[in-house]
Amino acid sequence: MGKVTGFLEYKRSDPSKRLPLDRLKDANEIHLPQSDDQVSVQGARCMNCGIPYCSSGVLLNGMTAGCPLHNLIPEWNDLVYKNQWEQAYRRLSRTNPFPEFTARVCPAPCEGSCTEGSILDPVAISSIEYQIIEKAFKEGWVLPKTSKPSGKKVAIVGSGPSGLSAASCLNALGHEVTVYERNDRVGGLLMYGIPNMKLDKGIVERRIDLMRRSGVHFIVNTEVGKDISSKSLVDEFDAVILCGGSTKARGIEIEGSPSKGIYFAVDFLKANTKRLLNKEDTSSISASGKHVIILGGGDTGTDCVATSLRQSCLSVTQFEIMGEPSKERNPITNPWPEWPKKLKVDYGQEEAIAVTGKDPREYLISAKKFISNDLGEVKEVHTIRVVWEKDSKGRFGPVEVPNSEQVWKADLVLLAMGFLGPEAHIANELKLELDPRSNYKADYGSFKTNIDKVFTAGDMRRGQSLVVWAIQEGKSVASEVDQFLLNKK
Repeated sequence: MGKVTGFLEYKRSDPSKRLPLDRLKDANEIHLPQSDDQVSVQGARCMNCGIPYCSSGVLLNGMTAGCPLHNLIPEWNDLVYKNQWEQAYRRLSRTNPFPEFTARVCPAPCEGSCTEGSILDPVAISSIEYQIIEKAFKEGWVLPKTSKPSGKKVAIVGSGPSGLSAASCLNALGHEVTVYERNDRVGGLLMYGIPNMKLDKGIVERRIDLMRRSGVHFIVNTEVGKDISSKSLVDEFDAVILCGGSTKARGIEIEGSPSKGIYFAVDFLKANTKRLLNKEDTSSISASGKHVIILGGGDTGTDCVATSLRQSCLSVTQFEIMGEPSKERNPITNPWPEWPKKLKVDYGQEEAIAVTGKDPREYLISAKKFISNDLGEVKEVHTIRVVWEKDSKGRFGPVEVPNSEQVWKADLVLLAMGFLGPEAHIANELKLELDPRSNYKADYGSFKTNIDKVFTAGDMRRGQSLVVWAIQEGKSVASEVDQFLLNKK
């Protein structure tokens, strides 16, 4: 695929970013556009490798390798190289209903498993995908999808990536789809969990508008299980799909944790997006003029760093209990085509470095207690350094380093330590079975719960995961529900 010798002739070229100090002045997307010709050259780098590991979508050592959507990556790379852009869009949209989302927020496990990446830099798959879908919207190739009505009605709870994916697919098959969203805007995680700098909310609304024109019904400000009963949906609809996500944030139980000024990261990010969309300051959660401590790494921690800087914080520090990753993949313990575990300096860290001259991350550190002032507001975080050692059973765990205590100023503490699972009120009402990790129990492939007509998919079923996995599960559950409806008398 691509040019036969392209991988030898051309180097990888990623989209340029706006300068950190410039992009801190706003909440606009940070990447600069590339030309069609630039991206076409990147398509030429896709080699005729024989086995496209980039499309595999499997788990290796618990990490995603290749694209869970099984995107036809070599095919649309070749078409882009040949300047056959509309055909490239047709191939891309065969497997991915929302390329504009994955091109922006997916960590690109496809690139981690690119054959070329085993010896050179991998093909710039994400930027090629971005260019294809944005050109498709610009040229008017992305159109509403309608079909002959089936007479069947499906309710979907949650409008995040899995819910939207299922809704898009079922609507295209002719079923009448109604999506319930408890927030004031459609999009779930895509709308309120990811900052505008990574995923402009106009891009989300562009897709939602297209789905509305395709016939999908959206009902906002309605929480199933509270505002309306879950049972009423089961009684009214021919099938119900639960795609509420893994939204129960992980807290921390240490001395002083009830102090004011300690928030879940997701609440902080949501408040910031609401402020941005409402064009006014309607939130009490702000980093302005504060010393910010973020507990936890990962993408959410990075998003909190970037958002705090845009709100003019006095300082921002990110604690990670794990050690600093190496700068290069270890070929022995982390061989290709596994996801490469190596140090990543993301956009938030880049911006912090530009402002302060140092990376905001502190590794091998654990919070021990919070200290508050006379008003009960957090003012300090006390920490201790740790090392990771094996216990008597051979299990690795953090061990405190003697005499390594530190005190950090903190007016705002953000907990970015992941999620424990979905909220349980729907499961309790319908008496749904849960798996050992408190996720809604349903086998991958069937997505059926223990209650007739009720299915579940995405993070609500599998636990916290990637947006691309949520989209794939939405597609898969839609196929299962379609067969269920066709077989139903």
